[in-house]
Amino acid sequence: METPDPAALLLWYDRHRRALPWRAPAGVRPDPYRVWLSEIMLQQTTVATVGPYFDRFVARWPDVSALAAASLDEILQLWQGLGYYARARNLHACARAVVERHRGAFPEDPPALRTLPGIGAYTAAAIAAIAFDRQAAAIDGNVERVVARLYAVPEPLAVAKPHLGALAAALVPEERAGDFAQALMDLGATICTPRRPRCVLCPWRACCAAARAGLADTLPAPTEKPDRSLRYGVAFWLTRSDGAVLLRRRPEKGLLGGMTEIPSTPWRRAPWALDEAIEIAPAATNWAPLPGTVRHGFTHFRLELAIMAGSGEAAGLWSQVDRLGEHALPTLMKKVARHAVSALAG
Repeated sequence: METPDPAALLLWYDRHRRALPWRAPAGVRPDPYRVWLSEIMLQQTTVATVGPYFDRFVARWPDVSALAAASLDEILQLWQGLGYYARARNLHACARAVVERHRGAFPEDPPALRTLPGIGAYTAAAIAAIAFDRQAAAIDGNVERVVARLYAVPEPLAVAKPHLGALAAALVPEERAGDFAQALMDLGATICTPRRPRCVLCPWRACCAAARAGLADTLPAPTEKPDRSLRYGVAFWLTRSDGAVLLRRRPEKGLLGGMTEIPSTPWRRAPWALDEAIEIAPAATNWAPLPGTVRHGFTHFRLELAIMAGSGEAAGLWSQVDRLGEHALPTLMKKVARHAVSALAG
């Protein structure tokens, strides 16, 4: 069996290069700011979803200094709907660190990049390779899948990660390391896909152990996923005489940190009794439960929120219902708002 040849993959990439908003034209050195911004947005998120967000961010903040000068609230508001909000907080912190520590220029080597907020091993390698053509192996899920099939690695990804990392690092060429990193990602995203890989179109088919053994559809071996626990909470839809609804900002650290929310109880494994929930409501008023619940899924657990409605005054942030879009509301809280408005209208 042949050894994987980086030149063959690069030739394929030159012919099938995907035009993406953050990708520089062939022969042009990519902007490190755009590479970093796209890599952060693409964590746990698809290319199709990220595209419009990336365009809006770059239009509003064209460089890292402009992004560093923005407030966290502005960034969270533009980020809403993209999910995994810790990324937005780290984005803001990283931009400020680049300006304060590096005079607005991203460092070029992975160890220095990893000292910045929100930049881990993969993102550091991707920035170093793509923006600065450093010989670094950017290993994401797509790359792990390609390498697992190339060498027919039988273990699940969770077990095989160190081995796959070493195999991927050995493939990176001295020249065009950035193009190679993007080519490998594109190969995994468009040809060596999780299901029904298009092996007949793969530039490395002749050297792929899984294709030769007829195992491409079964590798990498699946990792057993744990059941996500169910948690419960109660959200309080409090309106005052002018129709405004009460909001509050979540703590900076933790799930949905820094985002705006409709006040709620803590989320726990046991359902809340309504009289128990009322004891920690944001105002003393006649609370009435609304029919139905709001369900939402997070990475590690599922959430079910009951909603109670009341009217009165309380300290906090108030917003007219038709202006809720101006606040950094996560998807969960948009669901709560829609449910409350619909239930009360009905």
